[in-house]
Amino acid sequence: MTSTPSTHALRQYATTTDNLTSRIAVHAYGTNPQSWFSWLGERLPLAGDVLEVGAGTGTLWTHVDHVARGVRLTLTDFSGAMCAQLRTVPEARVQQCDATDLPFGDATFDTVIANHMLYHLDDPTAALREFARVLRPGGHLAVAVNGRDHLEELNTVGPVIGRPDLTLHATQNDFTAETGPGYLARYFTDVSVERYHCDLEVPSPDPVLTYLASLSSEPLTQEQSSAARDHVQARIAADGSFRVRKHTVLITASAGATQSADHV
Repeated sequence: MTSTPSTHALRQYATTTDNLTSRIAVHAYGTNPQSWFSWLGERLPLAGDVLEVGAGTGTLWTHVDHVARGVRLTLTDFSGAMCAQLRTVPEARVQQCDATDLPFGDATFDTVIANHMLYHLDDPTAALREFARVLRPGGHLAVAVNGRDHLEELNTVGPVIGRPDLTLHATQNDFTAETGPGYLARYFTDVSVERYHCDLEVPSPDPVLTYLASLSSEPLTQEQSSAARDHVQARIAADGSFRVRKHTVLITASAGATQSADHV
């Protein structure tokens, strides 16, 4: 059975938050003293009506005090499990929906945030058209996405142990740090890119094994787990830690005064 980005996302996220939580956890070993969520929060235009699409577990809002800023926050996700978690975010309106069919009126929001989610869609352009539709003229879009070489060392462990399916890139569309600005330029103006400079230095094999286990519904066999542990431990012995390159960017843009013909 051929897997599309959306069918893979359904298997991974529709009924559980565990897989996403496991993958977020490995980033605790980042070399940047400022976490991704804190860094991102400093750069978001947070005022008025703010929508985060594909908000996942809502981790961003444990680092950003939207209540103190007077933000009217709306959070969406396609997953019922994620939405249940999102309802714990203080004073946030939560709506379960698809990113390509937002149940909001035209020109409803001042800011739309898409944090590491557009590459999970079969048609990211459909979501971008929706973002343009629900943004007010002059409103802001903030999109976080990864480069093609993001987490390359983690992505190579699966093939080494005979599990080539354990790579993120195999289950995502072509919306990346390299292609993202071009996608946004079709529907928005003032497109700019800023990179979050950070790598990972993982001190033991266990976080890597947990990360790998989160990528597939088919668990690693004992032999595969042992092979992965040996591979990671050898790297730690040689380098002092299991070093992983990250490539994450924030792409921002503005909504124009009127929609182009490409929006309709």
